[in-house]
Amino acid sequence: MIKNILLPSKCAFLLFYLNSLGLPFTLQAQSNTDDYNLTAAMQPVSEENKFYDNDYFNWGSTIIKGDDGKYHLFYDQMPRKHGFFSWLTDGIVSRAVSDSPTGPWKKVQEVLKARGGNFWDQYTVHCTKAYKFNGKYYLYYMSTNSGNMDLTPEQLEEIRHKPWKHDNLRGMLRLNQRIGVAVADHIEGPWKRFHRPIFEPQLPIANQSNNVSVTKRPDGGYLMIIRGDQPDQPFNKIVRMQAVLLADNPIGPWKMQPKPVVINYNSEDPEVWYDTKRKRYYNLYHAFGYMGMITSVDGLNWERAENYKVADKAYKTTDGKIVPVHRYERMGIYMENGKPLVMTAGILTKENGVIDTHSLFIPLKQD
Repeated sequence: MIKNILLPSKCAFLLFYLNSLGLPFTLQAQSNTDDYNLTAAMQPVSEENKFYDNDYFNWGSTIIKGDDGKYHLFYDQMPRKHGFFSWLTDGIVSRAVSDSPTGPWKKVQEVLKARGGNFWDQYTVHCTKAYKFNGKYYLYYMSTNSGNMDLTPEQLEEIRHKPWKHDNLRGMLRLNQRIGVAVADHIEGPWKRFHRPIFEPQLPIANQSNNVSVTKRPDGGYLMIIRGDQPDQPFNKIVRMQAVLLADNPIGPWKMQPKPVVINYNSEDPEVWYDTKRKRYYNLYHAFGYMGMITSVDGLNWERAENYKVADKAYKTTDGKIVPVHRYERMGIYMENGKPLVMTAGILTKENGVIDTHSLFIPLKQD
């Protein structure tokens, strides 16, 4: 389980005690720098801070500032005609442009779709995160395939609308989820894809990989957090957990680290970044009811942030309203000049059984 951070006074006493005994200790250094309060930074939103599509469900998104001075949004979409849960079969990633990182946004391009055929990314492109590293653009995404089985249109409809079971077709596509990356020299593309995902699930996670997030390390390497399944669970139960991988290059090879980021605690949608002011990593995720944040000095050993609970399933508007929602997920943090400037999120509402979604862009007060 994630443990609460030690208070500074307790840390100081423990360090003094261990030193007096001549014993080694592994407490994270600089733990007193953990003072970022994302909740206090979140500002009310206006209608311009929402992004909606009549033909698609909009979901998670990431922002890149282009060489043209405009802001480019890479975001996940699912056709409304196939339903929200077609993210596993029919997801695409699109690009929108704005003069501001909080919108309003205008869709300009459909970027990637499933490749079909015998490719590893046969079905869906979803759970995307886009980054610019060293002059190139990297689009990380989840996809899946049906192996040697050719799915009929009727079977695809079944997967789109029937709930997951460990032994049905949706369960099969779920187990085949993997993370891949596409690379481009220009923000408009073209995007080069690869014949294989960038890694296969391995301990400490099992079964599949989804929900990817990447940040540059202060030493120049790269750190990835992904979500998979906890391995010690029965087939008919899912406990989502998070793990960390390291690489010297954004494409990899990515090396899985043995210590989980989050375990024994159902959570997903990690969003990791390095805070240069505080000299530590933060990782934001949703825990099926609220949003939480953890922190690490080295990226390998994680604990609850001092301001761990970030938000319930509701947001504030500029006219003073509190808007409760059914889902508040797929968070992203847009950094500018090394500081968090905007938090993005996928919002799902459910009224009288009818699902709807929009993307949300929350301005963040600068500390």
